[in-house]
Amino acid sequence: MSMMTHEKNTAKGLRFGAVALAAMLLAACSTTPLPPWPGGDKASATPTKRLPPGASTVELGVVGQSDYSSAVAARFPDPEVRYATPGLQEGRSTYSSNEEIRAYLRDAAASAPTGVTAQLQSIGQSQQGADIHALFIAKGPGASPSDFANSGKPTVLFVGQQHGDEPAGSEALLVAARQLLGGPLSDTLNAINVIVLPRANPDGAAADTRTLANQIDLNRDHLLLRTPEARALARLVRDYRPSVIVDNHEYTVAGRFQSKFQGVQAYDAMLQFANTPNIGEFVVKASNEWFTEPVFAALKADKLTAQWYYTTSTDPQDLTLAMGGIRPDTGRNVNGLKNAVSLLIETRGIGIGRTHIQRRVHTHVVAIGKVLEQAAARASHLKQVQAFVARDAASQACQGTLVIDAAQTQQQRDITMLDPNTGADVVRNLPWKSSLQIRPTLERKRPCGYLLAGSESDAVSRLQMMGVSVLRVAEAGSLQVDQYTETSREEGTRQDVRGAIGGEKPVTRVKVQLTPQRVDVPSGSFYVPMGQPLANLAAAALEPDTQNSYFANGIQHDLGNVVRVTEPPALVFEEVE
Repeated sequence: MSMMTHEKNTAKGLRFGAVALAAMLLAACSTTPLPPWPGGDKASATPTKRLPPGASTVELGVVGQSDYSSAVAARFPDPEVRYATPGLQEGRSTYSSNEEIRAYLRDAAASAPTGVTAQLQSIGQSQQGADIHALFIAKGPGASPSDFANSGKPTVLFVGQQHGDEPAGSEALLVAARQLLGGPLSDTLNAINVIVLPRANPDGAAADTRTLANQIDLNRDHLLLRTPEARALARLVRDYRPSVIVDNHEYTVAGRFQSKFQGVQAYDAMLQFANTPNIGEFVVKASNEWFTEPVFAALKADKLTAQWYYTTSTDPQDLTLAMGGIRPDTGRNVNGLKNAVSLLIETRGIGIGRTHIQRRVHTHVVAIGKVLEQAAARASHLKQVQAFVARDAASQACQGTLVIDAAQTQQQRDITMLDPNTGADVVRNLPWKSSLQIRPTLERKRPCGYLLAGSESDAVSRLQMMGVSVLRVAEAGSLQVDQYTETSREEGTRQDVRGAIGGEKPVTRVKVQLTPQRVDVPSGSFYVPMGQPLANLAAAALEPDTQNSYFANGIQHDLGNVVRVTEPPALVFEEVE
């Protein structure tokens, strides 16, 4: 086919035909049993409550008042425990520097008890040359990917401070590292391996800004991988294949909430798990029942308040609250498509400086501790679920339906805010966009795979960086495919639930229809089989008519350079370096 240009490429030399491909990638036809699934206790923080129609709400305090009143502050007393990371020392006006994080983790590693490996590594560098530090902790002789894999234990990864102006998660992860090495969390290492990465965005932390040095939001770059920070995280997840990934953040306390709703945020923490189309059903079930509900309960037991994560748009006329987005761009959702339990933990913090910093850190520490306890208690079950979901995703090639795009579900929900003057609870019944129930808005038949022109090596390298299997066509042949035929095109901006994503270049939004045809496939073309564990992640990148696709964002050079393969390929392939 004309769009598939022949290129000379290096390969490992391993060749295999259609039968071998089926054996290698569609081994998912065998089954992995799921663990016993007792129902989780329902946390009281999670149900949706609705006021009767026409019920009135209490008016909040003075519109636009920006002072953080002593009455509000009194609602958030310090915890009984006091944390002493470098950034939490008395008299400090700044949080732990990147060098202080390195030194703190180095000293923690040096204190590891006999039989425990604690290895400090730089997983990459920021745009301004700062190391991204991570501490790898396990009971065993080493901390390499093969050491972790050979242990037979699930791995839990914590990622802090993707946004530089959200420091509490980073400080809390320093605390957690110490608690794992001889502290109250050390027993969890009998069942799990742990990676603690306190600061993913050292440049943003140094500048006290949300974004990376190039103004890109790291937590919107986990599919596109345009930045060294996102690529470092992608390689880490690819190599260590964690079963549980936790993203530690902070959220805005007043700001547009006070402007819109005349109130300030009341909750110590907000939680959410991965919610994006095509995530494995049992990953969602494990995320909710084994982790989110127990974390809600643990926070409540510690007299900390919690709610599902929500935000609101930057439009001052929009009085809707929305849960975290459902697009495959955040770490939460992309890691869910990698078949991991993927959790978001947010604490109140943006816009209030160091106010309540001990309580904010404590909230993270409580949540982190419960995640580790649950992961240890469910260790064997986590491995079963991850294996089952991987095989299930691979087994669906050439059959069933693929959700291309979706929308949140509109609901009403009671939300507690605080009067900015008196600090009193005020319950508002507000429009609520739920990510717990998503509505497909565009679906297609699931292909057998995707065929890419040999010129699309950039797209291929990004897919491989996430762990997606990509093959090269070794001998020319022909295939039945669906070609994307463009019906309309417009230029736009990527959006999240808050509105336009800052720091972004325009994206190309197309509408397409599928045109069946038989095409000649030259050697040197690339093939991405859907008979693999990360099939749904590959589809998120390669279906062109979404805002996060590789085509929309200029990574894929031409719409005609990718087609959907609609029959099992009778071709000879070779592995790609």
